[in-house]
Amino acid sequence: MSENRPISKAALITGCSSGIGRATALRLAEKGWRVYATARDPSSIDELASRGCVTLALDVTDEASMRQAVDTIVAKEGAVGALVNNAGYSQSGAAETVSMELIRRQFETNVFGLVRLTQLVLPGMREQGWGRIVNISSMGGRLTFPGGAYYHATKHAVEAFSDALRFESRGFGVRTVIVEPGLILTSFGDAAVDSMTSAPEEGPYASFNADVARLTKGAYEGPMARLGAPPEAVAKVIERAISARKPKARYKVGSSARLMIGLHAMLPTRLWDAFLRTQYPRPGKSSSA
Repeated sequence: MSENRPISKAALITGCSSGIGRATALRLAEKGWRVYATARDPSSIDELASRGCVTLALDVTDEASMRQAVDTIVAKEGAVGALVNNAGYSQSGAAETVSMELIRRQFETNVFGLVRLTQLVLPGMREQGWGRIVNISSMGGRLTFPGGAYYHATKHAVEAFSDALRFESRGFGVRTVIVEPGLILTSFGDAAVDSMTSAPEEGPYASFNADVARLTKGAYEGPMARLGAPPEAVAKVIERAISARKPKARYKVGSSARLMIGLHAMLPTRLWDAFLRTQYPRPGKSSSA
């Protein structure tokens, strides 16, 4: 740690064009953090510039873009003090029907970009002896719903990466936090449904994919929405986590996250599968197997 340089409290947030990222940028700016809000298209976050944030272009699937954003912040602030890895989306569809191109794109955004950006900010955090890394997982990182194999796989990967990093980085003054939102009332559900537009309209999974799309949309617009939380609730938890001297390893956000994670932890696999059969239609010639 440099004795002549103050600790940077600059916060780098990915995926700020809407939802959790936007709400987090606004909350941290209001709380006095030096916020660097990012999006692939910086014109989509012009409003944040007028609200006290510095806006940057950042594509988490592009190495040069990530390096440029981190280098810009390091040049101005000395280091990235807090990294909020928020950028991500849900690729839905029966596992057999999703193309490898879409699967790779899902992992590039939700996992590999998160990992690489973390690698890029860690040297500065280690040098100053302080840092906070907040990885936005999901209740879907602790359980799996049918029709979401690849989204859940990415979030399970984020959980595993974060658990290892938490141990490895703590001795350098860097704390790693996992935030696990449940149902958050944003456009996330619409994007998940839209991700299924390439699903086959015929074949053994056609009706299943259609039902998953309907159920996903219904979760955000039907009775289940009463268990949802606004993105500001997640932003509040993130702000608390990066401000805490000793943040918790995990923060669940929303009634649905607490309910479903608790239910999954309590039920053995056979009973969890039986519960899912009450919620989802099961593909196949017979549902009795």
